[in-house]
Amino acid sequence: MFAAKTIDSSDKAAFYRDLVAQLKALLEGERDSIANAANTSALIFQMVPDLNWAGFYFLASDEELVLGPFQGKPACVRIAVGKGVCGTAVDLDMSMLVKDVHDFPGHIACDADSRSELVVLLRDNDGVFGVLDLDSPTPGRFDKEDQAGIEKLAAIYVAASSFED
Repeated sequence: MFAAKTIDSSDKAAFYRDLVAQLKALLEGERDSIANAANTSALIFQMVPDLNWAGFYFLASDEELVLGPFQGKPACVRIAVGKGVCGTAVDLDMSMLVKDVHDFPGHIACDADSRSELVVLLRDNDGVFGVLDLDSPTPGRFDKEDQAGIEKLAAIYVAASSFED
């Protein structure tokens, strides 16, 4: 059985290297995308300091993201592409690092305590199919090192999961 091991987060590069190894071990041999999303969000929420939400939104159509597995308070179920940080990330086809969501035009406040947000795209051979979204109650919580580390975790999730009907 998998058991998460505490990681020293004072050295971000080492922290994300260790977290990548733990996620690979956690998802090894499991292809179910929902189970893997649930375990990925749980591991991130448990291990990444200063989060109040970590989870997935998946494209239900070209116009709308729908909530997937997550850890944290109840969340907005549907987000239009082009709206909020998640929808804007999909619309612009890029990860989004927002230091203070109060300064982001059109931010959707699913949790009023959230102040900073990091959204990375989930992409397979057919293109973007969703996002991995992290929120923190601390302004400026995320930086480029966090973005690179979370992008690696998202890639591990995509590689481990089966997206066949």
